[in-house]
Formats: sequence, structure tokens, C-alpha cells
Amino acid sequence: MADTNSSTAAAPAPAVSDNPLGFHAFLHDAEVWLREHGVRALVIIIATLFLLQFVGLVARRIEAVIERRHSDIEYKKRASTLGRVILWLLRVVVIAVASMMLLEQFGLPIGPALTAAGVAGIAIGFGAQNIVQDFFGGFFILIENQIRVGDVVKINEQSGLVEEINLRMVVLRDYSGNVIYVRNGKIDVVTNMTKDYSFAVFNVSVAYREDVDEVVKALKAVDEDLRKDPGFKDDILSPLEVAGLDSFGDSAIVIKARTMTKPIQQWRIGREFNRRMKKKFDELGIEIPFPARTLYFGKDKQGDAPPLNVEVSGDAAKDK
Repeated sequence: MADTNSSTAAAPAPAVSDNPLGFHAFLHDAEVWLREHGVRALVIIIATLFLLQFVGLVARRIEAVIERRHSDIEYKKRASTLGRVILWLLRVVVIAVASMMLLEQFGLPIGPALTAAGVAGIAIGFGAQNIVQDFFGGFFILIENQIRVGDVVKINEQSGLVEEINLRMVVLRDYSGNVIYVRNGKIDVVTNMTKDYSFAVFNVSVAYREDVDEVVKALKAVDEDLRKDPGFKDDILSPLEVAGLDSFGDSAIVIKARTMTKPIQQWRIGREFNRRMKKKFDELGIEIPFPARTLYFGKDKQGDAPPLNVEVSGDAAKDK
């Protein structure tokens, strides 16, 4: 009896069985997934990265070919703008397709995911109507070729150089260097100041005593000299067009003229023309008047005007 008790007390405790939902089961499931789906998932990720790089490379190659075959700056601007948007859309498509394929490898059914995405898209569409409006506005701006990267435009009272266009907004930079973001859905009026060609417009004010024909002759002489200058002649597309005497101001008459230039060159040509015009007027003695006003004191019934009494005071009186 004693031997039996001693043997019973010395017997080892029974081993605890492994839990099938424990760490070993997780490792087993991970090994199975890596064997069946891991290689495919890795291939999808590598292929996605390769396609993104390939799409960017193709876009850059197309732009380079266009630059070599087309010397038209306007054509290059449009190609560059559309190229950026198409590149963005292709990248979105590649990432979306890759995401669906990865979901399938992780065992998530694509059908319900697509259905849920569609329902979510409708809900977001109602809640984000401004974004949808921006995308449609940007699409038509690009298709109709209203704005291109590199243009100088005025949009809703905001002016500047177009630095970027996408389906969401237009990015401008003004003369002071400020960056302006304009939503495509808020664009009502677009003034493109550099599409195809531009005009440098001049409103030339001269004194009333000047001969208009002599002033016009001087303006054409300035234009002729400017068009012979190697630094400016390639940017001027036609001789100066003088409209004639445009208006009568308080102290000057205004002669309107304009010259056609290449896009975005009108300001440079205009500043140089003004500089040379000032020197030409000084040479010929043509007066660019200061604002002046004529005082009229009226007359009585006998035709006599009242006397004008002038009193000199201050330093002028001391000097006298």
C-alpha cells in the first residue's frame, strides 16, 4: 500500500496540450498564406512601382519628342499641361487596380468592396459637391485649352503666371511672388493675356499745342528703331498700329497705339518703347504735360472781368 502511494506521488504531471488558435497556429497560417499568396502580392507591389516609374518615364519622353518636333511655344504649353493631368490620372488608375488585386490576395472579396465603394462614392458626391464641381470645371478648362502652364491670366480679379493646372485648382504666382490657389469650380471669367499673341497698348498724352501728325511720326520712328534692335526685333510681330487721337483730357490729348508681340513679351516691349519714346520726345521738344487747370473768374454784364489780386508771402516775399 505504501509502495503504491509513493509511486503515485512520484508520477509526473500530464503535459499541457498546444492551443490550436495560439501562436503556432498563426505561424502555420502565415506560412500557408505566404506560400499561396505572398509571392503574388509581392509581384503586384513590384509591378505597381515599376508601372508608376514607367508611366512617368513615358510622359517625359513624349514631352521631349514634342519639344524637338514642334517649335511653337503655345503647342508646347498645351502639351505640357495635358501631359501632367494625364500622368496624374494614369497613376490613380494604376494604384486603384493594384489595390483591388492586393485585396483579393488578402482574401477580401472584390465585389462587395466595389459595391461599398460605389455607395460611398455616391454619398461623398452629395456631401462634396464642390469637389465634383471643381473636377468638371478643370476637365473643361483643359479640353477647351483655356489656360496652359506658363500663361499670364486674370481669374476672378486675381492675376498671375500659371504655375500648375490640375482637375482641382489652378495655381497662380503674381508679380510680388505670392502664390494664389483658385478652385476650378469658382472660375467664372478667365482673361488669358498671353494666348497665341499679345498687344502692348500705349496711351500717349501730349500737350494741346502739339501737332498730332508730328507726334504720330515720332512714334513710328521709335517703333522702327525698336524693330531693328537685335534684342527686341524677334519678339515684335508687326509694325506699330496707331489708332489716332483717342480722347481729350483735362490737360492733354491722348493718342492711342499698339504693337503686336509674342505672348508674354508685351510688357518688356512696352517698357522699352516708353523709354525710347521719352528720349525721342525730349529730342524733338514734344511736351508731355503735367496736370494743369485753367481758372475762369467770369465776366459782368459789361464784359469786364473782376481783378485778380496776387499776394506774395513767405520766403518769396523776403527774397523780393
